[in-house]
Amino acid sequence: MRRLILPAVLLFLFGVLLGSTLVDTFLATGDTSSLRKVEDAYSFIVSKYVDQVDTDRLTEQAIYGMLEDLDPHSTYISREDIREVQEGFLGEFGGVGIWYEVVADSPRVSSTVTDGPSEKVGILPGDRIITIAGRSSTGDSTRTVQKRLKGAVGKPIDVTVKRRGFAEPLPFTIIREKIPLYSVDTSYMLDERTGVIKIGRFATTTYDEFMEKVAELTQSGMRRLVVDLRNNPGGIMETAVRITDEFLPAGFDIVETRARDQSTGRKQRSTNGGQLESVPLIVVVNENSASASEILAGAIQDNDRGLVIGERTFGKALVQQQFSLDDGSVLHLTVSRYFTPSGRLIQTPYEGADMSAYLAHKFDNVYGLDTTSLPDSLSYSTRSGRVVAGGGGILPDHIVEPDSTTALAHPLMRALNRSMGDIRFVRDLFDREQDAWRARWSGSQQEFVAFYEVDAGLKRSFWNFVERDALLAEQDVAADDASKAAIDETLSVLLKARLAQNLFGSAAYYPVIQQLDIDLQVAQESWPEAEGMVD
Repeated sequence: MRRLILPAVLLFLFGVLLGSTLVDTFLATGDTSSLRKVEDAYSFIVSKYVDQVDTDRLTEQAIYGMLEDLDPHSTYISREDIREVQEGFLGEFGGVGIWYEVVADSPRVSSTVTDGPSEKVGILPGDRIITIAGRSSTGDSTRTVQKRLKGAVGKPIDVTVKRRGFAEPLPFTIIREKIPLYSVDTSYMLDERTGVIKIGRFATTTYDEFMEKVAELTQSGMRRLVVDLRNNPGGIMETAVRITDEFLPAGFDIVETRARDQSTGRKQRSTNGGQLESVPLIVVVNENSASASEILAGAIQDNDRGLVIGERTFGKALVQQQFSLDDGSVLHLTVSRYFTPSGRLIQTPYEGADMSAYLAHKFDNVYGLDTTSLPDSLSYSTRSGRVVAGGGGILPDHIVEPDSTTALAHPLMRALNRSMGDIRFVRDLFDREQDAWRARWSGSQQEFVAFYEVDAGLKRSFWNFVERDALLAEQDVAADDASKAAIDETLSVLLKARLAQNLFGSAAYYPVIQQLDIDLQVAQESWPEAEGMVD
């Protein structure tokens, strides 16, 4: 059965449903002979087939078949799926805090909810869930995955994931919680002048959340801004356009949508009164930045308004609209494509609805192309004449590839990452000493982030924990003296970040872990160039 995309269901719940019907849309084309052919075939099968036919199942399979030759983002959401999600969000239930899509018969994590239970244990976007509660998830529908993952608040669920770059599956135990739903993950001052706002997705409330964080950071001395769109899968286009508009003077192109009916195409431009027009800007992206995230990044890049830094983005330039069917089910159908201001179509190539091949093609190369030797078909110019690349995704102005020389790349640190040693140690510590930690640091988040230092005693406890639980194999432990010193420093940051997360939530985790964030380090080095782009 064709995969169903859960974020589409979530968007339905937040009021994106447009209230049309597939039949009305189909009849509007005037192609009634094709519709009559489908009706005739259905009538013959139902009335003449040798066995009685389940008409509901027959109808749904016909819809799946019609979508199969379209694209990976056009989907059907059954009445049962929508009802269960609605009941889940309105009722008393616990979830694991992920958005996912079923790809190649297994669920792939699209993003995690900030401060949700999956993020807390170390689940990452891109992880493929291969077992749930000890049983394979292969072949499970979206509804089945949802049923298996949700349950009573406080009740644990064991899952195993396959993660790119790791040979062995990774096990997790997730404690279900009531799931918080907000879209700006965190904001903080990177230094005395630089603010960071991390947007997890674009929802109806995101613009207001974003502007509230802008006001808070401005009061704290912000004079330049990093907008972090890493692992942001997109969401509502209009929200991304409103935020982009705050950075641009009036009359600049933001995005153009083109549909089969050319008269329905639309070009959106910036308006007067943007509050951030004079603030130097850097946008940080990665391979999981998609859709509305790419609209913002593409508009900033093409208008030479700021720098884009990180990995090549996902490449989703197909725009979906939701159409309700008579029984309450929904078609989430691609109705147009969007183009960046320079005219780029940044959609990743696809053939029909095969999501597995689509993703495999996308992740072959997340770092990009050499813009000095682009073919004419992929070469575009920004407002000032800089060359930018077309094709799948937004190619950053400064591509940040993994640094194999850092302590994080050392086999010992990779092994600790694989075993989630830092997460497991701090969770164990809080199981025993939570009251004391909270009594010491209650209401003192800024003080903790600024002044707390992991001491030698806590690090000894960590290594004892690692040894006790056999988290490392013998070959993982070896390290020369220089590596040991770098690992010790890196471990101090990791442990402090996890302590901050457990004490104050992810809003405190990010300002600590940024010390190890190569993308942000490159951003800090790039401010002279970004500041030169402000009129």
